[in-house]
Amino acid sequence: MPKRAFRLKPPEPEMEINKPREQSRWKNPWNFSLIYFILMFAFFYFFQASMGVQRQAIPYSQFQEYLRNNQVGECVISEKKITGTLKIQDAQGRPKLFSTVLLKDNALVDQLNQHGVKYSVRYDDNWLNKLIFGWILPMLFIFAIWGFISRRMGSMGGNFLNIGKHKARIHASDQTKVTFDDVAGVEEAELELQEVIEFLKNPQYFQRLGGHMPKGVMLVGQPGTGKTLLAKAVAGEAGVPFFSISGSEFIEMFVGVGAARVRDLFDQARKKAPCIIFIDELDAIGRQRGGPMAMGTNDEREQTLNQLLVEIDGFDTSKGVVVLAATNRPEILDKALLRAGRFDRQIVVDKPDLQGREDILKIHTKHLELADDVNLHLIARRTPGLVGADLANVANEAAILAARRQQPAVTTKDFEDAIERIIAGPEKKRNPMSKDEKHRVAYHESGHTLVAMTVSTGEPVHKVSIIPRGVGALGYTLQLPVKEKFLATKLELLDQIAVLLGGRVAEELAFGDVSTGAQNDLERATEIAHKMVCEFGMSDALGHRTYGKKIISPFLGNVSSEERNYSDETAERIDEEVSRIISLAHQQVHETLVDKRPILDHLTGILEEREVLSGDEVKKIIADMPAGKSA
Repeated sequence: MPKRAFRLKPPEPEMEINKPREQSRWKNPWNFSLIYFILMFAFFYFFQASMGVQRQAIPYSQFQEYLRNNQVGECVISEKKITGTLKIQDAQGRPKLFSTVLLKDNALVDQLNQHGVKYSVRYDDNWLNKLIFGWILPMLFIFAIWGFISRRMGSMGGNFLNIGKHKARIHASDQTKVTFDDVAGVEEAELELQEVIEFLKNPQYFQRLGGHMPKGVMLVGQPGTGKTLLAKAVAGEAGVPFFSISGSEFIEMFVGVGAARVRDLFDQARKKAPCIIFIDELDAIGRQRGGPMAMGTNDEREQTLNQLLVEIDGFDTSKGVVVLAATNRPEILDKALLRAGRFDRQIVVDKPDLQGREDILKIHTKHLELADDVNLHLIARRTPGLVGADLANVANEAAILAARRQQPAVTTKDFEDAIERIIAGPEKKRNPMSKDEKHRVAYHESGHTLVAMTVSTGEPVHKVSIIPRGVGALGYTLQLPVKEKFLATKLELLDQIAVLLGGRVAEELAFGDVSTGAQNDLERATEIAHKMVCEFGMSDALGHRTYGKKIISPFLGNVSSEERNYSDETAERIDEEVSRIISLAHQQVHETLVDKRPILDHLTGILEEREVLSGDEVKKIIADMPAGKSA
């Protein structure tokens, strides 16, 4: 579909989406408190100054003369001075006020009593200390506590009163640079989303026939498949504002905050329409409702979910607001979310196929200096099952390895080492294995390799290594599929079990004993056999039906469990059938390795010496084996 660069309407000049809303200076509590303290200080200063001007400062001797002449009306004695009134009146007919410096005079009290003067004693009270310790410091402490709580619990700008505001990151129409040119491997999802883009660009095209776009579009897929990238690409192609928020950002410790944030988010989106609201990890708030409350957490999540359902039902699709959501756990979502009229369109973002992986590698390597020997098609073949995020990591790790080796360009070996690092873990530089352990691991991996090359449906062996990697991986055998597969036959599953048991059987033949190195192999073999019996109906003894049903309980934290729909006798028969399948595979592998024991010993010796062998080297070693040793 050709891309068009026009928009539904040009953005208004005054609409700056990413610019924070300016707060009035008078609404800032810190500005208000500063003005308050300045006014209080000025009031105290001028009040004291005015009180001091009205009093006449006289010498202490003059005060004694007034006292002897019975001209002192009353006085107040403090530690440093004496203030009071005289019986002498001023021009306005009011008693004169005086102030004098106090001298140590033990006879003063007797003189005051003798002349009938009313007096009192007062300790000096420093008005500045009173202002600082009585007003300023307590108020500063209160505002500091307020600011701390506001920053810790507030949601916008450090203001506690904004806790109900949404936390969505808003990108203007000209700021979303991601387009479908930056997305690969999900062509089916792109085609589904083209309708959303066309609706946002030209809604009249759909409305002329009375139709309307779905209110919500759900992107479902495994982690790393590109759901968030697709949502950004839709906004970039449509040229509209993009509201991006995670489901967990709605939830706070206060009940009702999540619902308030949902309301605020949709109110802002309506003002910026046409636009896109993208809610990532929707399962954080969209889980199935019901069950016991746990400290109010479920109650808050359910209120947030209820408000989200109301908002989706309430807004008009003709306004041009489209809600996109992404989740990798659709099975735990509340059914009310997925009904028609809400998230009524679900788009599966699946793992990329071979061509998709190659296209993704082209995107992530277009800025890299690649050597001439790099073939992205072969690299894509060597990365089955990897998603877009994994492939981006492969390209980045390869570039890092090339830079560490001081190479002018990224080579094929850098990509191979990066793939092994991601699949099997980083290589351990210091080998912790003893000589005996290394010998045992070499036999173990040679057993896997030889069985994989012997079974009829086995995938080609790409690499064998006995260099420890990651956590607990002392060696590995890497197989790569010839072509993409979406189904597995019964024979293919039995061959997979045989390859998994090849290492353990090789240890039995070589040492007469087994080790713990086959733990993961046994787990995977048992899982495959159990699924063959209980899920795939591949057991003649138990018939063509399934046993057990997986359920997800929202009351136990969405824990997956199995609902048993068969009797105890049937359970015993299932265990017997699983054991029979594994035992039969073990017997076949034992016969194969006994028949090819000389090849097993020869391959083990070379692997122990070189530590790493490619698939072509393994084939050449077997082909060049001396005739006397071949089986």
